[in-house]
Amino acid sequence: MHVDTAVRDSPRDVAHQAVRELERELRGEVHTSTLRRALYSSDASNYRVIPEVVVCPLDEAEVVAAVRIAARHGLPVTPRGGGTSIAGNAVGPGLVLDVGKHLNRIVSIDAPARSAVVQPGVVLTDLQAAAAPHGLRFGPDPSSASRCTLGGMIGNNACGPHGLAYGRTADNVRRLRWLLPDGRILDVVKGQDTVDRVPGLEAFIQRHLEVLRTELGRFDRQISGYSLEHLLPENGRDLAAALVGTEGTCGVLLEAEVDLVPRAPAPALAVIGYPDMPAAADDVPSLLPHRPLALEGLSGEMVEVVRRSPGGDDVPQLPAGGGWLMVEVGGADTAEAVAAAEAMVRAAHGLEAVVLPSGPEAARLWQIRADGSGLAVRTATGAHAWPGWEDAAVPPEHLGSYLRHLKELMDDRGLSGLAYGHFGDGCIHMRIDFPFASGSSEFRDFMEAAAQLVARYGGSLAGEHGDGRARSELLPVMYSPEALAAFAEFKALLDPGGLMNPGVLVAPDPIDAALRRPASAEQRASDGFAFADDDGSVADAVHRCVGIGKCRADLREQGTFMCPSYLATGDDRDSTRGRARVLQEMLNGGVVTLGWESPEVHEALDLCLSCKACASDCPTGVDMATYKSEALHRTYRGRVRPLAHYTLGRLPFWLRLAAPLAPLVNAAGRVPVLRRAMMTLMGADSRRSLPLLPRAPFRWSSAARADLEHDDGRAPSAAGHLSEDEAGHPRADVVPRAGRPVVLWVDSFSDALSPEIPADALTVLDAAGCEVQVVGQSTGEQACCGLTLISTGQLTAAKEKLRRTVEILLPHVRAGRTVVGLEPSCTATLRSDLVELLPEHPGAREVASAVRTVAELLTELDWTPPRVADADRRMLVQPHCHHHAVMGYSADEAILDAMGCDVETSNGCCGLAGNFGMEQGHYEVSETIARQGILAKAEAAPERALLADGFSCRTQVKDLAGLDGRHLVQVIAAALRRDRFEGRD
Repeated sequence: MHVDTAVRDSPRDVAHQAVRELERELRGEVHTSTLRRALYSSDASNYRVIPEVVVCPLDEAEVVAAVRIAARHGLPVTPRGGGTSIAGNAVGPGLVLDVGKHLNRIVSIDAPARSAVVQPGVVLTDLQAAAAPHGLRFGPDPSSASRCTLGGMIGNNACGPHGLAYGRTADNVRRLRWLLPDGRILDVVKGQDTVDRVPGLEAFIQRHLEVLRTELGRFDRQISGYSLEHLLPENGRDLAAALVGTEGTCGVLLEAEVDLVPRAPAPALAVIGYPDMPAAADDVPSLLPHRPLALEGLSGEMVEVVRRSPGGDDVPQLPAGGGWLMVEVGGADTAEAVAAAEAMVRAAHGLEAVVLPSGPEAARLWQIRADGSGLAVRTATGAHAWPGWEDAAVPPEHLGSYLRHLKELMDDRGLSGLAYGHFGDGCIHMRIDFPFASGSSEFRDFMEAAAQLVARYGGSLAGEHGDGRARSELLPVMYSPEALAAFAEFKALLDPGGLMNPGVLVAPDPIDAALRRPASAEQRASDGFAFADDDGSVADAVHRCVGIGKCRADLREQGTFMCPSYLATGDDRDSTRGRARVLQEMLNGGVVTLGWESPEVHEALDLCLSCKACASDCPTGVDMATYKSEALHRTYRGRVRPLAHYTLGRLPFWLRLAAPLAPLVNAAGRVPVLRRAMMTLMGADSRRSLPLLPRAPFRWSSAARADLEHDDGRAPSAAGHLSEDEAGHPRADVVPRAGRPVVLWVDSFSDALSPEIPADALTVLDAAGCEVQVVGQSTGEQACCGLTLISTGQLTAAKEKLRRTVEILLPHVRAGRTVVGLEPSCTATLRSDLVELLPEHPGAREVASAVRTVAELLTELDWTPPRVADADRRMLVQPHCHHHAVMGYSADEAILDAMGCDVETSNGCCGLAGNFGMEQGHYEVSETIARQGILAKAEAAPERALLADGFSCRTQVKDLAGLDGRHLVQVIAAALRRDRFEGRD
């Protein structure tokens, strides 16, 4: 195809002309906004390349049209699936073609033929789920399976742990429907006929036979460069396999027919301990003759990181050692698999080993490997670790020596990282703490030295992630000039204009060009959050996101809550990753130029529910709720705010004012026109209901007054209050009873909207033998966490609230009392946000460490709760997002189990999320989230009683479905009352 270059337009003019034609010709999405360009400027790599236009085609015809238009205008094209490419393979300067959004259909599954036909945007786990009823699966299975696409896997030649048994993606492709930049479509299969359809290809093969035979295909994980060995006559002239791993540089995948393999019926797991990782690697050749399905390596440092992570207390013990091989062995049945694993262990040279049949215990051990791969984004010391040298591979017989020399190389440069990977294939994954904040010179120095090292062992720069922008420049270290010339000639046969994914593989960009983190402006914490986990660096905090993309996967059935807005809209703008990308661009100053006030920032953050799920579910520890609050704080500091900030953001204040007028407010709420007017005046959606105010808040009750007579904020002494020493400090040695001394902290919501909950909490704590005092919302006390102020970014006011709360609670804490919270979001605020907002306060950390949920306290007491009645056993539980993210829900599950409850859990957000679902513009997304989650489960199991500790969760299901929910203390108190009535207490 000829592109007229007689009069050269500027790249921007070229882009504008192409965009106008794209907008005329396509029905799908054509994006040129700065927001969309920011979203697509990065993938899961270190690189940042801002595209001119993003196209999300609706079907194959639109892909063809978009590529033809781009080619006609000389606009580069970069195909993109899930955006999980770690080497910078899915970012480009011209048109980014997102085939993952709409071209995601599984066309067919042919079980007898063991094959499937898929569009390029099909996510791997969706294919696995569709194949599973037939007893089949796709063999390669990278750890990003829940969000990576088949098109991306074909682009990178992905493998995963089971690549050892089932081969690379190239080994599992039968047919590719392939679009060339000139608009031609090839149906590519193995054989001479396909080769003959590409002019000049057969002559190319004949010219380069020696290079193809001697330099390529030397071992299975030689992924770097083009895998042209598949074109050899003895390999069947397989152009389809050769196109796998071309990283979008030779055309666009439209459809693929892939192999499916039988699922292993009952694989056994052997875990073998060694002194260290190199010693484990040395033993790999002894195990490979036993034909394991997977053979993975795991370092002691990584296991310790997993143990320190949320939920790490449940990590099972491993055999003795400082490095482990985790080996999956197949068999016709469990007994055969276990026998095969035991035979393999006898051939090993480890310190200690354990063999387990398929089941929960084996799954828990495998989970260490799965969790570790996500947590490797930080080093053992917590430093940020980056990709770049995360995918090198060497022949397995050299792996131990390579690891020893790699460690020396890193030690010499003061670098570290957590090593793991596919030891059976010789492929090592390890992110490294490159000091990108201070530049890129050390990155280049290490990469060049590491490339020399891997080449010395006959290895490959990439083992399954591709070369991308991270390693393409280093290919001359690994290949001869003749091989590099062959790569360039092959690309020219398919992409003579050089428009497909420029800067990758052929004519590569420098490895230190377009690095994202070095280009970022430094931004320090000021008068908002401290960003203590990132040493006060806001830049480091927002760059925690490296694009892994777990926020784009629906993992609710696996117990995660992230990311509710993305699951509702399917738009990357509404994912944790998308929001982080926009914040990073804000600091980089590329297309987002107005700092915190940039409209792109606020559009991206608008549908963030501040649920905090990402803070626990994201492997990198991104906390978008904190970033959103900080953005609102910096934007509106000293300025007029949105109306909802003054109403919903200061809800505890308005609830106090409304309490005496409760009958009038409730009456007005029952009149539709008045309710709609009131909600509109509040900045809330008029379709929402007004929460029903109780006749009296808890603070007016006799139970509250008994413990709230003092209004000076000091801990009570022994005659109803704790005594004080001569200096006026409370003493912990005088308590009115021998039970656990606790403070029941009654938050604003429990006090003003659900007073029955603190009343029942007193019943439960008394039954558990606690000596209880109440701190709440009495005049002069008002121990408020400032949650609504925090979520609306009113951080100056929130800090004042928290300082007062610390002053109230600290004397109790220093007197030995545990602070028990009722509302999960408020409890979580004291546990997490308190120390972030008041890092300088000497008592903030003391108070935070003393805060417990009711369930946490009861499990610490080792108290046996009452059994529920048989009629009340079946429950549907909606954990609050903040409960899940900050405290975890395991203590509550233990209490419910001890009570004999049959529990089904609705993982994921309810959709209301405090003020979010009430605000104008959020109703539809809030409702969608609820109907995808808790309401769908409630409809499927209407006989289950709803348990929801969060006021917003109970409000959501009541508002949208008329369902009533109860707090855990209400369930326990009801069982206690039943026991007393029946004489069993």
